[in-house]
Amino acid sequence: MRDLFETAEAPTRIVLAPGLIYAPAYVDETAQQALAADVAQVIAAAPWFQPRMPRTGHALSVKMTNCGALGWVSDCDGGYRYEATHPETRRPWPPIPERLLNIWCEMADDPHPPQACLVNFYDGKARMGLHQDRDEADLSAPVLSVSLGDSCLFRYGPRRSAAANRLELRSGDVLVLGGASRLYYHGVDKVFAGGSSLLPGGGRINLTLRRVMRP
Repeated sequence: MRDLFETAEAPTRIVLAPGLIYAPAYVDETAQQALAADVAQVIAAAPWFQPRMPRTGHALSVKMTNCGALGWVSDCDGGYRYEATHPETRRPWPPIPERLLNIWCEMADDPHPPQACLVNFYDGKARMGLHQDRDEADLSAPVLSVSLGDSCLFRYGPRRSAAANRLELRSGDVLVLGGASRLYYHGVDKVFAGGSSLLPGGGRINLTLRRVMRP
C-alpha cells in the first residue's frame, strides 16, 4: 500500500501534545504531484465556492470545495454544516481519492473511513482564524490534514487564549488532531507565498479528512 509514499526510512512522527501528531514530509515529492493531480480532478467535478460566515455573510478568505459522501459548507442562512451536495451545482461531491484514504489508514488510528474531505485553497493573503473543528456528530474520530504547495504558519493550543504554539507546515506534511487534542484551537496566521511550484499559479491547499457521523 505504501507505493508512492515509500521512503528509505519510516516517516518521522512527532507527538506535539497527546493526540496531536505531526509527520513532516510524510508525502514525498512524487506522491505530492500525484495527489495534486487527484485534487485537480476533484475541483473539475466540484468547482471552488466561497464559504461565508453565519449571520454576517462575510466571505472567508479561503475558497474551498469538498470530496466524499459529505462536504462542509457555510453561509449566512444555514451556518456551519455538512451537506451531501455542492452548494452551487447541487451535485453530489466526488469521492475521496484513494491516496488520501491510504494516508488516513496509516495515520488516523481509526478503523472507520472518513466521510468528508475539505479542500481549502489559500492564496498569499488568506488566513484562517483560531477555531475548533466541532461541527461533527462524532468527536471521537480524529481530524487529519495534508498540506500541499506553499508553506504556512500554523498556530494551535488547548484554549483560544493559550493557542501560542506555532509550527511551519510545508508541502507533504501531515497533521492529526485526535484524542485529548481533538478540540484544540488552531488556525493559519500566514502563508509563505511563492515557496512552492507544486500548484499551478502557486498557493497552498489543505486537505482535511473527517468522519462526520457515528459509525
